[in-house]
Amino acid sequence: MANGHAVPRKFFFQFEMSFRFGPLILASAFLWAVTPLPHPQGCDFSQGNWVLDDSSTYPLYDASRDCPFIIGQGFDCLRNGRPDKNYLKYRWKPSTCDLPRFDGGKFLERNRGKKVMFVGDSISNNMWQSLTCLLHNAVPNSSYTLTTPTKQLFVFSFPEYGTSIMWLKNGFLVDLVHDKEKGRILKLDTISTGDQWKGVDVLIFNTYHWWTHTGQSQTWDYFQVGNELIKDMDHLEAFKIGLTTWAKWVDSNIEPSKTRVLFQGIAASHVDGKGCLRQTQPEQGSMPPYPGVDIVKSVLSKMAKPVELLDITLLTQLRRDGHPSIYTGRGTSLDDCSHWCLAGVPDTWNEVLYAALLEN
Repeated sequence: MANGHAVPRKFFFQFEMSFRFGPLILASAFLWAVTPLPHPQGCDFSQGNWVLDDSSTYPLYDASRDCPFIIGQGFDCLRNGRPDKNYLKYRWKPSTCDLPRFDGGKFLERNRGKKVMFVGDSISNNMWQSLTCLLHNAVPNSSYTLTTPTKQLFVFSFPEYGTSIMWLKNGFLVDLVHDKEKGRILKLDTISTGDQWKGVDVLIFNTYHWWTHTGQSQTWDYFQVGNELIKDMDHLEAFKIGLTTWAKWVDSNIEPSKTRVLFQGIAASHVDGKGCLRQTQPEQGSMPPYPGVDIVKSVLSKMAKPVELLDITLLTQLRRDGHPSIYTGRGTSLDDCSHWCLAGVPDTWNEVLYAALLEN
């Protein structure tokens, strides 16, 4: 692991401090207007509503039948006993355009001989597994391989196309190290694993949810910048410092002519008092700001290298019904209102990704 360089305490205050929320309580439900991913004709995919689609198009696949490789099966809500099915039939309708229909064959042709890598936490995994299902369903007779070269790296390959769709587990993007005396240290200003991100044609980064954890679910004991250890600080302030470190890494190491970089926007959780159990239809209307999205917008806007934001916050905030809830296959004591059923909402994230990649 790389050692952090010394940074004076005033370092913390050189970051913009206009987003002071205090330690984030997961029960919060907010949304912030973020930089949209434009349609070639100027359409904003981030704004719209969910409409019931009674055609045979949705769902885009049957997870139990078409995706035998889904890891852990925790996202296959129907297999795990979910009784309602309408959540599978909703289509995202942008306000002033339509999302292009996902064409898995065209996706593979466009990415023939290429590597596509998701880097992030379990929400990134949600999107990766959705994409592998969409692609396999599009070319069911094309062979595939699923390998795990390391404990953190999962590689789904289509030999016929020479295309690899990968997920690299990394919850913070910056370094989390273990010290014998101090315990787990989240180093906000260092990235020692970036070499794993090089040599990839398309990178889709994600980080957010792990930063919001508190109590027993928190996976660090100290923050560190340079040689200074901090027992606790505003979690969103730490998120901004860490995300800025990642942005500097991209600016210093990525050549846009060789690698396209996207940032998977923040997917809303529904762990407030209402929860997600027995929710069967989307919500409608506008939503209040969601913490962290303004930080993502600010950091990306200051980058020297182009990074596209997949703005999925509103479309996820409206889908309280899209979570596994108690249908994770791990008993009814676990009520999961953070991850997403497959088939389901993450398929729309990949439709947005497909639209973004089609632009170039």
